[in-house]
Amino acid sequence: MVAACAAFAMVCFSTNDALIKLMSGDYALHQIVLIRSVIALGVFLGLIMPLTGGWVVFRTRRLGVHILRGCCVVFANMCFFLGLAVLPLADAVAIFFVAPLIITAFSVYFLGESVGPRRWAAVGMGLLGVIIMMRPGSGGFQMAALLPLAAAFGYASLHILTRRIGVTESAATMTVYIQLVFIAVSGAIGLALGHGAYANEDGGVLAFLLRAWVWPAPRDWWLLVFIGFGTALGGFFISQAYRISEAAFAAPFEYVAMPMAVFWGVMLFGTWPDGVSWIGMAFILAGGLFLLFREARTDSTAAPRALHYRR
Repeated sequence: MVAACAAFAMVCFSTNDALIKLMSGDYALHQIVLIRSVIALGVFLGLIMPLTGGWVVFRTRRLGVHILRGCCVVFANMCFFLGLAVLPLADAVAIFFVAPLIITAFSVYFLGESVGPRRWAAVGMGLLGVIIMMRPGSGGFQMAALLPLAAAFGYASLHILTRRIGVTESAATMTVYIQLVFIAVSGAIGLALGHGAYANEDGGVLAFLLRAWVWPAPRDWWLLVFIGFGTALGGFFISQAYRISEAAFAAPFEYVAMPMAVFWGVMLFGTWPDGVSWIGMAFILAGGLFLLFREARTDSTAAPRALHYRR
């Protein structure tokens, strides 16, 4: 049951990534995010909220922290999806998977937790993998590779805040406030930039960010609805996986997203990771999986939970 929930959630998230990359040449990022979040909120209110206590999910005494968490995940999403516009899908996802390693480092400085030399070695291994994939100083280096890395830092910050309020706030409450922040922030960006006055059509990151809003084509509405449903259902099922199981057992199934990213990259975009990318991915995945193994051995929940708020 846990494996099925986590794996299904990763299929939803990975498919969403591929579809957003596919649409990045036609629509502004904040327009896609706004439509996605409105649909996801509707799915949450209509299908998920009745199963999780009804309107009680809106009750909270930590509204400020919820808003701060929402800003962290909005920052992370924007950076990740902007990176997707120009990077191969598998590369962007692999770099993002350094997030659990960053959380391990953050837990020392922000939560006062103890991390042993083996975990620090795993962190170093993952960061080495990121350096290999980014290829600094070579002709293959792209500034856009910094965006999924920035996204990983955003999600690490999100997780640290989650650790602080997770005892008193339910997963449903945290989820609904994230969607509300998404709607507020993407709507505000749309009001500021949606006119397209600053747009350029070079096909890069800035084009995806500054492009004018347009009414979606009928065929694209189906994709946007699918993305919205995938966001809501993926978030619900990964939360279920973590609710009914220890994090150290559920977290490895999140790595299903890696082969899925390779699959979508080949099927939709005709991109296959080169040898350097495979080496970097191996270091990142090895570091992350070693951390999960250590979590299982020590029955700790500090590091692996990060990605279940991923999209």
